[in-house]
Amino acid sequence: MENYVYFNGRKLRYGYTTGSSATAATKAALLLLLGKAEKVEEVEIDVPAGKKIKIKIKSFEKTEDYATATVIKDGGDDPDATHGLEIISKVSFREDDKINIFGGKGVGKVTKIGLPVEVGKSAINPTPMKMLTGIVKELLPPEKGVDVEISVPLGEEAAKKTMNGKLGIIGGISILGTMGIVRPMSEESWKASLAIELKQNLTYFNTKTAIFLFGNRGKMFLKKEFPEKSEEGVVISNFVGYMFDKACEFEVKKIYFIGELGKFVKVAGGIFHTHSRVSDAKMEILAANALLVGEKLENVYKILESNTTEEASGYIEKKEVFNLLAEKAKQKCEEHCRKNGWNLEVETLILSAEKEVIGHSKHFFDNF
Repeated sequence: MENYVYFNGRKLRYGYTTGSSATAATKAALLLLLGKAEKVEEVEIDVPAGKKIKIKIKSFEKTEDYATATVIKDGGDDPDATHGLEIISKVSFREDDKINIFGGKGVGKVTKIGLPVEVGKSAINPTPMKMLTGIVKELLPPEKGVDVEISVPLGEEAAKKTMNGKLGIIGGISILGTMGIVRPMSEESWKASLAIELKQNLTYFNTKTAIFLFGNRGKMFLKKEFPEKSEEGVVISNFVGYMFDKACEFEVKKIYFIGELGKFVKVAGGIFHTHSRVSDAKMEILAANALLVGEKLENVYKILESNTTEEASGYIEKKEVFNLLAEKAKQKCEEHCRKNGWNLEVETLILSAEKEVIGHSKHFFDNF
């Protein structure tokens, strides 16, 4: 692909998804099987992003019974666990007119509910499945039927670098992609995985209550202090706004939100993407709230000059500021959801660097 995006001053090349790779390989194999080509070195496919993309075919083979084609997954300049993998499509005729598309070696199987694919099925998501079905219907004569097997020889090993195991997808990677192309440095696939995990937890535990964790600190705290709830926690990373939007979409009634001070300070200030490259006003927010509880002015100056919230917290004598921040973060999250037209209750708990509780909303422990 010759499409680029600029990210942090760098020119980065777009790539294409595993879904697009599988579709291109299937088109090439089907052209060979139908005798419409003797060799295929490149194919053009339509992708949901509204583009036509050309994808090179690494190798192909035709026998009396089937045809195969291989595409090398190209993630562009995006860091991607599937980049460079061989995606193989094997197409063979059936005796009926059915179209049967499934995963072979290296494509995972779904074992947990809450995913967009049924339990027991190959982990080929709806959009790639639609792309695959579409290309087959476009080329296949009406009276013919085919089996299409998508395999990824090194897929099982690559899947260890993904969230598949946690999501209940075993034995390989997923065939993914909602747009067909990969935008470099995109967070979309990560966020989508977190939304799936939230939906799975709500379904599996049959609940409308969720537990959000900022990171490993919150995860370790939950496992130590409330081990019976540790499996319910979803580590949402920096994607506060996105995950609360999803909670509204999934009609969650209550969220317990646990994490470190540095992240919660930002949420208390109404910041809903907490990565430092997006927002870095934590010292100003912490200093302002310290003033509100009567902190010494000399300490406020030290807070503003601190490099980290861990350093800043050492200058704070008025420890009630942490409860104030917890209450403000609670209010900001609830307000965010009300703007989405959904009311839910949020309780917050703030941890120190040593994973000790330093602040919490008033009613956090009432029913937790």
